Amino acid sequence: MVVCVLLPRFSLATAAGGRETLAAGPAALAPEPGREQLVGEVNAAAEGHGVHSGMRLGEALARCPRLALIPPDPVGVADSWEEIVTRLESVGAQVEAFVPGVACFEADGLRRLHGGSLDGVVAAVRRAIAVPARIGAGPSRFCARTGAARARSRRAEIVRGEEDLRVAPVSMLRAVPETAALVAPLEQLGLGTLGTLARLERAVLADRFGRAGERAWDLARGRDAPLRPRVPGEVLQEELELEESASGEQLGRALELLVDRLVARRERDGRTLRVVVLSTRLVEGGTWRERMVFREPLADAGRMRLVLAQRLAMLPAPAEALRLSVERFGPPHQAGRALFEDSAAERRGRLREAVKQARAAAGPDAALRVLAVDPDSRVPERRAVLTPFE
Repeated sequence: MVVCVLLPRFSLATAAGGRETLAAGPAALAPEPGREQLVGEVNAAAEGHGVHSGMRLGEALARCPRLALIPPDPVGVADSWEEIVTRLESVGAQVEAFVPGVACFEADGLRRLHGGSLDGVVAAVRRAIAVPARIGAGPSRFCARTGAARARSRRAEIVRGEEDLRVAPVSMLRAVPETAALVAPLEQLGLGTLGTLARLERAVLADRFGRAGERAWDLARGRDAPLRPRVPGEVLQEELELEESASGEQLGRALELLVDRLVARRERDGRTLRVVVLSTRLVEGGTWRERMVFREPLADAGRMRLVLAQRLAMLPAPAEALRLSVERFGPPHQAGRALFEDSAAERRGRLREAVKQARAAAGPDAALRVLAVDPDSRVPERRAVLTPFE
């Protein structure tokens, strides 16, 4: 049995600073700067005017001129969602949480840990996340997601398969990225429920809509792909507060400093970096976040700076804070432990060469060592002195 935990309009509520703000009138999440001009999540008042997530900005404003556009906060959403997913994992769940506000996990292995029933699992989840949420359950991800959309009480709404999906509106397909674009044409064809869609032949939908049509037919029949739980990892990040509005060369210098700090962290333990997240807090409000997957795992700070600087050039406004975090590590670097695996003579040779290069770049005082002179002295300055490193 798959359980779905749904926090409706999570990104919109986080960007607005709370759900109380959404009650003031029609509101929607504004498009991210530099991205396609599509509105994000919308509140109930905006839905009453026919505005929905993924609609063109011009069409949304034409349908609802009073629509309030809330600047997106991808950094705040990512941080808040990571905290909630971590709480879910604390009850023993292996969570699939690729979309903020929607988390799914298999509940069969958790029943014995929480009273032997699905109600016990649901109660443990509610205690863990400590925020209002809708919870649904079913044999597949889509069934559980549909049940969560119907849920109103503190009990999980169970959708057991195709029979229970018949009365569900075809707009539920918007919950799946591959089929979201099919909702409007299906409604124009008079297919208002998933039951009418399931009665068609699969080949007919494939001929009209391609693979997206086949996917929609499978979902209407209660079939879905297996869950892909995420692998919990450690958090490794560096953040830098910028005293003045940073852009251009100043922002590039800050990026160099963050990369050097991140690569030098002991927690990295010689591993390469596969996926990193670059995020900023903008001066005029809002945040900006960019996920970068390297073509090959990197441990070279210079190459990382070169790649990340190109993404940083897409920043829509000056920044007042810059953050670089590791989302996934790669395998250990081939030369990452060479200094410790070599013999004593080889290590001394490497150290002598390093000292030579440091003195050539910064002068004779670039490499010094502490020499104990009078350890028992009451005057701290007499206990040790600095001498050239040999």
